[in-house]
Amino acid sequence: MAPTPEGTPLLEMRRITKTFSGVTALSDVTFAVREGEVHAICGENGAGKSTLMNVLSGVYPHGSCDGETVFDGKECRYRSIRDSEADGIVIIHQELALSPYLSLAENIFLGNERASRGVIDWHETNGRGAELLRRVGLQEAPDTKVMHIGVGKQQLVEIAKALSKQVRLLILDEPTAALNDDDSAHLLDLIRSLRDQGITCIIISHKLNEIAAIADSVTILRDGRTVETMDMHGPTPVTEQRIIQGMVGRNLDSRFPERTPAIGEEVLRIEDWTVRHPQDPGRVVVDSANLHVRRGEIVGIAGLMGAGRTELAMSVFGRSWGIGISGKVYLDGREARVDTVEHAIRSGLAYASEDRKRFGLNLIDDIKHNTTAAALGKVSGSGVVDQAKEYSIAERFRRLLNTKTPSVDAVVGNLSGGNQQKVVLAKWMYTDPEVLILDEPTRGIDVGAKYEIYTHINALADQGKGVLVISSELPELIGICDRIYALSQGRITGEVTREEATQERLMHYMTTEKEAAGR
Repeated sequence: MAPTPEGTPLLEMRRITKTFSGVTALSDVTFAVREGEVHAICGENGAGKSTLMNVLSGVYPHGSCDGETVFDGKECRYRSIRDSEADGIVIIHQELALSPYLSLAENIFLGNERASRGVIDWHETNGRGAELLRRVGLQEAPDTKVMHIGVGKQQLVEIAKALSKQVRLLILDEPTAALNDDDSAHLLDLIRSLRDQGITCIIISHKLNEIAAIADSVTILRDGRTVETMDMHGPTPVTEQRIIQGMVGRNLDSRFPERTPAIGEEVLRIEDWTVRHPQDPGRVVVDSANLHVRRGEIVGIAGLMGAGRTELAMSVFGRSWGIGISGKVYLDGREARVDTVEHAIRSGLAYASEDRKRFGLNLIDDIKHNTTAAALGKVSGSGVVDQAKEYSIAERFRRLLNTKTPSVDAVVGNLSGGNQQKVVLAKWMYTDPEVLILDEPTRGIDVGAKYEIYTHINALADQGKGVLVISSELPELIGICDRIYALSQGRITGEVTREEATQERLMHYMTTEKEAAGR
């Protein structure tokens, strides 16, 4: 196809309206994307960002919504992803669509196989696959299994897959949500490189610093409507605060709610906690960890990817991960039984997983069942669930947490990420724990929803609960925690108070070698 004339939009979506069971997800949305730019779409969870891109790519087929889509000067009536990909529009969803058991090359050409007369040409598959892998900066052999590479590299494989389809418009939905800083920086550099090669990109992200660093323009959605589109390189600087104001409809003077802690007696103590890898028993993943949490206190755990943060939390919570576990857990000064998840819950522990879709929720079930799932005994008698009571409890938490849904009968999988996270929080709040462990509680959530989650975390601490927060975002830990532990290679290498905490100091502890930490 010939390139789009300068100044003429490559893509226009006009008056897009989409409803689900009577609930309006998009209402008269209009926006345009110029060829060769990186165009960001921002908005709170539930604003309609992913829905809009699903309309564009044919996930929601033509005829299932109102409005008009024009790509490269012609009206599009896509009835499937295959239709949009034929025009060079490729979407990479937040949940990567790779098979862990297939090779990188097999994944790149999955559904688009290099074959002749029904027989795959492995020479071309691996040869062309290697070229595409090099183009996105990967040195791995094309026959490497996906299961053997990290999430950051898997994201690059998805982009290589898009390049194999002669992509003209690449849509990335929260591409850095699960990546560490180094992988995120590499991915952003790749997006810049693609832009320089003439590939237009639409990026959905809640990381406003990344939007400011890479986007040429940004469209803001709120409550399923277009608020405005801003030129990031215009005469008036577009600040993160300006984007936030558009997203939430008001100024957020502070990213973190104010709180005056009332810290009491120790509620949790972990002593000499050691955990070995289940597939490699010789590898110590958590090494003699010692920490404590007091009532009314929010304590953070900082660490780079692979430091052992999640492994520490899961092993403490009913030995959900790891083997050869040793050490002791004390709750209110008494040794607690945490050898199973059931015993951990009964002892007063709760753990909200970093992977809410895989471990935190039943996505095909409704809100009320998810809310009571960890404490069914509280809503049942003689093995029978009191449905009226269950509904009432779920509705109470829906109102308390301001979960945006018409009913607690709604299927959790249909909620936005921020609202799913609120259901996870409701589930564990209903167990009435003494200590709540929150693993990446705001991952993939917009700034407005983050603020709400922080408010609820503060409320739990104000009730005298102990809260342990694991986060990859150092500003988040510094903003909400009273103390922060740093973890490096399975060992706790430092501890700082709120007043002492800086990103530089935490990063120093997070990169401390094991040997140095043990001296």
